Amino acid sequence: MPYLTINDAQLYFEDEGTGQTLLFLHGWGTSGRIWGAQQAELVHDFRVVTLDWRGCGRSDRPTVGNTMKGVIADLVAFIRALELSQPIVIGVSMGATFATELAMDHPELLGGVVAVDGPAYWPAQGMPLPKIIHEMLYNRVSFAAEWVPNWFAPNTSPALIDWTVRQILDAGVYIDEQFHVFAEYDPRPRLPELRTPIHYLHGELDAEIPVEVAQACAAHTPGAGVTVIQGAGHMPQQEKPAEFNAALRNALAGFASDSLTD
Repeated sequence: MPYLTINDAQLYFEDEGTGQTLLFLHGWGTSGRIWGAQQAELVHDFRVVTLDWRGCGRSDRPTVGNTMKGVIADLVAFIRALELSQPIVIGVSMGATFATELAMDHPELLGGVVAVDGPAYWPAQGMPLPKIIHEMLYNRVSFAAEWVPNWFAPNTSPALIDWTVRQILDAGVYIDEQFHVFAEYDPRPRLPELRTPIHYLHGELDAEIPVEVAQACAAHTPGAGVTVIQGAGHMPQQEKPAEFNAALRNALAGFASDSLTD
């Protein structure tokens, strides 16, 4: 199984295909497995890399480094270790925040960002972070089962919801430190400085981070576009994979077109 030791943690990744590199980042508590429908389709046209960031999926669960700065440091080292050339980073939810901050801190490393249902300035979105912090500490199993269904649009398959809950319960408990970091996070003051191409993909029915958040972030970001995935919630790449893949391809084509006109 492919692992890299990055900043004293073994991180699991998958790397298949050739061409422009797409680096996929999952959200809090899940894993690279959430990108299965994108891997299967896009590997024929791109180099597709998925990563389980520290504390999640098949990667190590260290007590340290579970902050935004820690994960971004891992991403920088990972990109350099694999010699990924100008990857387009596609992140969902918290992974979208990592992708955006990575682009602002290290624009020389990236060819673009696709922010899926994120990033978020947390006072404006639906997640009650103080409650989440408390309940995930003291009532982890029951609260995850109560909370995760809200990530998805109505009529989502119960099997998908249950699988997502299992991933979260299998992740390390130390990743909860991320919630304390994000409780005060607001990217809007820095977004006007972003020079890496970025496109926002967002589920129409996202109750955790409403689509208005993506629209507001895009308004602060030079040259940014927004595509809304109709009928999807917080995990559109799983809820509406065919529609999501088509929208993602359009965003990637827009990046390629922009690079030709520079």
